[in-house]
Amino acid sequence: MTAFLIFLADYLTKYAAIYFLSDEPVKILGNFLKFELTFNTGAAFSLATSKTIYLSVFAMAVAAFIFYFARRIDSTKWAIALGLVLGGIFGNLSDRIFRSPGGLQGAVVDWISIPKWPIFNIADSAVVVGVISLVSLIWAQIPPRTVVK
Repeated sequence: MTAFLIFLADYLTKYAAIYFLSDEPVKILGNFLKFELTFNTGAAFSLATSKTIYLSVFAMAVAAFIFYFARRIDSTKWAIALGLVLGGIFGNLSDRIFRSPGGLQGAVVDWISIPKWPIFNIADSAVVVGVISLVSLIWAQIPPRTVVK
């Protein structure tokens, strides 16, 4: 459910960004927070712009691992964290598949801008929060599965 909600929020906000932000950025909190439409063919910080297909294949591999691993967990915290990552992956991967030029090489719609940081979207945020959550769960030694003794 988490993954679906993240994917839906990402899809709808990207649609709105394309519709409302195509002319010019919108300042929300002065120069600190702006909504600004960009299309990113790379990863964060526009890295690997010529390696889009590799980023897409990596994203699919991580999604497959999450599907495989998720069947074995019963922890709500782990499920939410994995759902955040999976929803973010699907949000950006759908752009890679369906946006020009397609074929796992499409540009991702980014639209949230803060100073000294790359422009990002809901999917990016979900992946980051999900990964931080997973690291925190591991660090706190919270198991993904309840051990029955």
